[in-house]
Amino acid sequence: MRNNYILFILMVLLSLPAGACTIAIISGKHTPDGRPILWKHRDTGVLDNKVIFFSGGKYQAAGLINSDDEDPQRIWIGFNEAGFAIMNSASYNLIEEDTIQMPHMTGHMMREALLECGSVDDFERFLQEHPKPMGVETNYGVIDAYGNAAFFETDHFSYTRIDVDDKTVAPHGYIVRTNYSFTGTPNEGAGYIRFETAERLFYRASASNNLSIPHIMSNMATSVWNSYSEQDARNAIHLRDTESKFMYFQDCINRYSSSSSVSIQGVKPGQSPSLTTMWSMVGFPLASVVVPTWITPDKTLPSVITAPGIENAPICDWALELKKEMIPSRRGSTQYYIDAVKVFNADNTGITQNLIPLSAIIMDRTLKLMEEWEQPPQQAVNSHYQWLDEFIANKYRELFGIPNK
Repeated sequence: MRNNYILFILMVLLSLPAGACTIAIISGKHTPDGRPILWKHRDTGVLDNKVIFFSGGKYQAAGLINSDDEDPQRIWIGFNEAGFAIMNSASYNLIEEDTIQMPHMTGHMMREALLECGSVDDFERFLQEHPKPMGVETNYGVIDAYGNAAFFETDHFSYTRIDVDDKTVAPHGYIVRTNYSFTGTPNEGAGYIRFETAERLFYRASASNNLSIPHIMSNMATSVWNSYSEQDARNAIHLRDTESKFMYFQDCINRYSSSSSVSIQGVKPGQSPSLTTMWSMVGFPLASVVVPTWITPDKTLPSVITAPGIENAPICDWALELKKEMIPSRRGSTQYYIDAVKVFNADNTGITQNLIPLSAIIMDRTLKLMEEWEQPPQQAVNSHYQWLDEFIANKYRELFGIPNK
């Protein structure tokens, strides 16, 4: 029966694109402000993403979806009003049989978990009680408002829980995953170069006590460094913007299929779960900026990262438009080469080079605002969202001529 199920899944899902995400969890015991962090750099064949609210269970929740998911049943990273948050990366070495990742099942389960789970322990029970086979081969990452943080390396029938506060597996307070599981078959799966890159970036941040939202979103989320070849798009900082310098970047954290980069910042034990914050770079991350969101009674969101129906989030459209300048050719394998001069250059006209300071302004202003809150006041949130929408649209228009209306 088990083999028949897998064969059925293969037939149904053969045409679905595989994901190749880079993810990390940081324990609140190792962040400067004591708040845990989930980070997901999403790679997918669906490049149009947006953020929405959803309900229908025990908790209200918000998360990232594919823009064409008209009746959203799949969430790819999200959090709920209890302060529970979840993300995943596809794993390709947990199941011995010939199979593929079942992305729709993974997204369904994350949506279901956000509606029903209030803690990491709740999520473990959720996995224990879920009908088997579950139809997933994935690394789930979860945090909660009680200070818990863990990975669950999960397949059709079982899981292994890996706690981020376990010093034997996370001596520096963080765990990185790409597209293989440490409890799976050795030397199989994918994303080994990206894992090494992310591991080195996080180790450096840990050594300088900088496992923070500003550092992650300004450095990890915008990385175009290949730790294997030591190529880095930032090296184009010595070239003029009239030049071109093409770099193969398919093994970098940012690659052609990167569709968003999102961090969810939990709360310290005793803080209101309503302070849980999702920091989203929607669209191609090298051409996007960070936008914060909270779950509030009115369920408002910044208009730049959301849209009704199957419409795209405005910032996603702008980022994809700028992506065309960074990756001007899509014939054959040319889509895997980025013009590094469009990222950084000596004339300070690189797209990412100009957007990183905007993200820094947004994060600095938001974090200072949050210092005044015991919980997010609706009026202050609405005012901040209005500022974000206007500031971001004006800066994209000023820098790049988009949006043009």
